[in-house]
Amino acid sequence: MGVEVIAIFGPTASGKSAAARIVAERLCTEVVSADALQVYRGLAILTNQPDEPTRLVAIRDLAETMSVGEYAGLAHAAIDELVTRHGSAVVAGGTGLYLRAALADLGIPPAGDPDTRCQREYEYDADPRGAFARLAALDPAAAAKVHVNDRRRVVRALELAEAGTSLAPDSDRLWSSTTRRPTLVVGLDLASAVLAQRITRRTDEMLARGAREEVRTALAGSVSRTARQALGLDELASLRHDEAREQIIRRTCRYAAYQRKWMLRIPGVALVDADQPPERVADAILDLARGR
Repeated sequence: MGVEVIAIFGPTASGKSAAARIVAERLCTEVVSADALQVYRGLAILTNQPDEPTRLVAIRDLAETMSVGEYAGLAHAAIDELVTRHGSAVVAGGTGLYLRAALADLGIPPAGDPDTRCQREYEYDADPRGAFARLAALDPAAAAKVHVNDRRRVVRALELAEAGTSLAPDSDRLWSSTTRRPTLVVGLDLASAVLAQRITRRTDEMLARGAREEVRTALAGSVSRTARQALGLDELASLRHDEAREQIIRRTCRYAAYQRKWMLRIPGVALVDADQPPERVADAILDLARGR
């Protein structure tokens, strides 16, 4: 098998975790998560963390932030270690940018200096439109991608512009087929109606397992702005059971549609029918890998 990395992507509830676990077991290696929210401890139910040990799952406290750049470094180290030790690695997740960051060198800028950030925040708070105008002069491409009222992104864009880089992603690099190692990217495909049924079932299981209590416990402490993006957190914190359930299902279905659009844009992605038992999905993935 000429492939060193098997990457499995797909909409939420498409069966990525189960298929990835089986593929990794058969290759005697491990799974590296490419999920932006599974990195957090304390939201295992809400973020549907796998039961089996998985690299880059539950590695951050809820009060901490996680950037794509930080994740990329961790993912590259984990993949390289697994390939060196076992000959292969499996990457699985539904956060498209994290998957791409795990597989390729995107040239993501490092985190900014805290003192510089505080100064830019002070300048923005004093004059938001002035700060945005300065960004437009320094980096028109980044200014075109952020709103003047988006304090966090304007400040970050100014940091990067002053450092000689840009918040605007390099689309050529983002959507290039280039990867760090020989890689097969598999997309798990499902009919919308089947996926909606799975999302509904998963939401009900999540609620039955105690997701509301998990959210209540999490919000009793500090939760970073990145951890707060966990789908369902706000709904379970503020809505009654039936309302929260309905909103979570609706939002998850919308997010799954977005994930599918991202999946279909991945260069060279090989689609596999996910409407079958995970063992059969794993068989199909390994057949594709052996053919490379």
